[in-house]
Amino acid sequence: GVKQVAMLPLKKLTPLTGYLKGACSPLGMKKVFPTVIDQSAFEQEKIYVSAGKRGYQILVAAVDLQRLISARQGDISRP
Repeated sequence: GVKQVAMLPLKKLTPLTGYLKGACSPLGMKKVFPTVIDQSAFEQEKIYVSAGKRGYQILVAAVDLQRLISARQGDISRP
């Protein structure tokens, strides 16, 4: 039912999440934001997401990430 989604504006990133550009992780944010994981991620055995520090990622099953952060599935990628 949501018609549009957008990334958080860069100037709001660090104050709201505690993360720097390039290190924003769906895990451990200071404030809980609604998170949507694209449907295509669930077609993969595992996906990489930021671990909260530039250059660091974690490998996780999309369903496990979805459960951990109470994310929604959605068709949000562009062809």
